[in-house]
Amino acid sequence: MEEPVREIVHALKYGGWKGAATPMAERMRSVSLPRDVHDEVRRVIPVPTSGVRLRERGYNQAERLASAFAHAAQLTCTSDLLVRERTMQTQTGLHPDERRANVAQAFSVPSAGARPLAGEHVLLIDDVWTTGATACACAEALLAAGARMVSVLTFARALPDRRDGRNQR
Repeated sequence: MEEPVREIVHALKYGGWKGAATPMAERMRSVSLPRDVHDEVRRVIPVPTSGVRLRERGYNQAERLASAFAHAAQLTCTSDLLVRERTMQTQTGLHPDERRANVAQAFSVPSAGARPLAGEHVLLIDDVWTTGATACACAEALLAAGARMVSVLTFARALPDRRDGRNQR
């Protein structure tokens, strides 16, 4: 990530600056989304954080982004349809294969959440796309619960470090 992007992500995620979500979501709204996403999506779902991270930060940064994005886009933000089943090792610094193993089976949709998802095209929102492991694990859970399609939107993308295959933060 470029330094200004890294700084605002870190301010939201680790620095306690909850207000960073609004300009970040505005930037995300400026992205030209594929027509099917624009036409079909009515619900955004944030990537859930663990209870440990929620207690440490006091908020879920993806939920702040999703809420700000949904408000600006006049969509519904639903943060209780996807849950993190377990606390995982932090993904930071893990190799792509380690990331996939770390998030395998980590997310689920509570039985009450399956009905609102039935046949829907939903937009999953997170702060950073690194390898896609988290997004794929979340999408698998949403699809298994009945979502017709899951699209993903993130504020930033971590670039691979060509020296060791890991992603830059």
